Amino acid sequence: MIAIIGSQRKKGTYDAVVQFGEYLKSYGGIEFEPLFLHNYKLEFCTGCKLCFDKGEEFCPLKDDRDLLIDKMNQADGVVFASPNYAFHVSARMKNLFDRLAFIFHRPRFWGKPCAAIVAQGIFGGDKLVDYLNSSGENLGFHAVGGCVVATLEPTTEAIRKKNEQKLQKAAAVFHKALGCPAPAPSLFRLLMFRISRTKIRSMLTEESRDFRYYQDNGWFVSDYYHETSLGFPKKALGRFFDVIGERITF
Repeated sequence: MIAIIGSQRKKGTYDAVVQFGEYLKSYGGIEFEPLFLHNYKLEFCTGCKLCFDKGEEFCPLKDDRDLLIDKMNQADGVVFASPNYAFHVSARMKNLFDRLAFIFHRPRFWGKPCAAIVAQGIFGGDKLVDYLNSSGENLGFHAVGGCVVATLEPTTEAIRKKNEQKLQKAAAVFHKALGCPAPAPSLFRLLMFRISRTKIRSMLTEESRDFRYYQDNGWFVSDYYHETSLGFPKKALGRFFDVIGERITF
């Protein structure tokens, strides 16, 4: 397991991640590695779209992006951790998702859980947990929650104990999700998949990396990105979403 940390310092966010990791390791047989983004060279995305159109290997930025992807590939699950900066995640964390946006088009981390940890002084962190989990799901992970911890100094004993309870509960939920198959998609995720593939099939050609990726993986004819049991209601809604996609495209 890895935790990707968007903080610059070994303080509130890092302390919360370490404590989460200790709770997780208490279940036995688990390795947990915190990774600071500032220890990796990650240039700012320029918006050239080469990763979308031709493939991520054509990105003009030569940095540690692929090293971080390898870390996620090798991990059984990922924690995204960030301080609350101006009511959003840190710039380093946001840039990570910017650099991985091509995976939003071509998700891959199926069957792996992700969780979010946000450290903040006062308020707003719940929305950041939602953002981090949504971004993780866009990459292919299945989000299993997380928590917001209060790190305003001085921290009282009551707040410290509440933080511990939140982290222990989040670790328990995360541990339970390890090794579980990817769950069936929500209606929103199913809608996004069916509309996206309709637009890609109708508007792009084999010159596009997105088109070839969908074609090679059989996504133009599958129920969803990965093998799953939708059940009759979702299958019917999936066909309806295909119709919506066609009407939006044409």
